[in-house]
Amino acid sequence: MAALSTPLSHNGFSRSFFSTRRSKIVYPFPHSLPRITCSATRDGAEPRENLSPCKHISTVACGLLAVWALTNTSPVIAANQRLPPLSTEPDRCERAFVGNTIGQANGVYDKPIDLRFCDYTNEKNQLKGKSLAAALMSDAKFDGADLSEVVMSKAYAVGASFKGVDFSNAVLDRVNFGKANLQGALFKNTVLSGSTFDDAQLEDAVFEDTIIGYIDLQKLCVNPTISPEGRAELGCR
Repeated sequence: MAALSTPLSHNGFSRSFFSTRRSKIVYPFPHSLPRITCSATRDGAEPRENLSPCKHISTVACGLLAVWALTNTSPVIAANQRLPPLSTEPDRCERAFVGNTIGQANGVYDKPIDLRFCDYTNEKNQLKGKSLAAALMSDAKFDGADLSEVVMSKAYAVGASFKGVDFSNAVLDRVNFGKANLQGALFKNTVLSGSTFDDAQLEDAVFEDTIIGYIDLQKLCVNPTISPEGRAELGCR
């Protein structure tokens, strides 16, 4: 089987992928990468042990590595953190129609996008192509909405409902879809890198030409609600 590496540039998201005829699989970094260890703490406390490699790396370099580690926290770790209180702004649900105008890939934002418990059922016009990076979307309703071409990097969508949602050409990077209802959702040419679907409902979901990492694919294929057609599109074994 031939592998073709092609760059993907969409809504500010750019990286190289290995392509297959069905789902596009992004392979992880090779296991032979050099190991770099640095000691750091969040609250300023002294580390338990002083790791010698950091002595040979400048303070600036170690700081940059620490920032990279924090900004690339997986959605599984984020799920264990305490969520902020529900926003009391009266127009917080309308924030989705504006989206996030600053960061995309790492979920940087100028103001939190709190969409929890908002109802966007059958919204066909105002959400398409928006950037919802780092949005809080748990228990929100998007049933029948058009979310094609959206960027949802590091969004938290636990328990949300996306029945029949069109995610075509969307970037769903490191999104936590735990316990979400995604019945009949359309993932056509959709990036699913680093996203998790623990206990999510995926009956009749369509995975056509999806772009997904090999390890992420293995985790997704464990979900028993995926139809035989969906498993075939993903290449589940």
